[in-house]
Amino acid sequence: MYNNILLAADGSEHSERAADHAIQFASLDETSVIDLLLVIDMSESKTEVLETSHMDDLDKERRQRLATIEEKLNDANVNYHLKIIHGDPGPSIVSYANQRFYDILIIGSRGLNPWQEMVLGSVSHKVAKRVKCPVLIVK
Repeated sequence: MYNNILLAADGSEHSERAADHAIQFASLDETSVIDLLLVIDMSESKTEVLETSHMDDLDKERRQRLATIEEKLNDANVNYHLKIIHGDPGPSIVSYANQRFYDILIIGSRGLNPWQEMVLGSVSHKVAKRVKCPVLIVK
């Protein structure tokens, strides 16, 4: 039923719980694939580039955000691909999801920046309103 799963994650506790649900779905069928998507916010990206001397170090730091999630995926022996893109998280997730076919998009209800979420609205709410596939928001 859910063979093509998009897991939007930022390394927060909510995204780790979302990963648990993605793993449950993917474990139902060995042909299932999870696309693990990390969106680097453009405002963060500029600061990261200025503070890092080597791009390789920057890539490692970004992947480190998802280390726990990747460990869970590997331990569960599910197929997954990691994709890192740049942009405003909400619209970038929507655009990425709508340009491909997914059976479900799974996202945590809150991310790493609660202040921005309070002022601008949650990324998960923006995604759920605009994406074309079913969305599971995990608390």
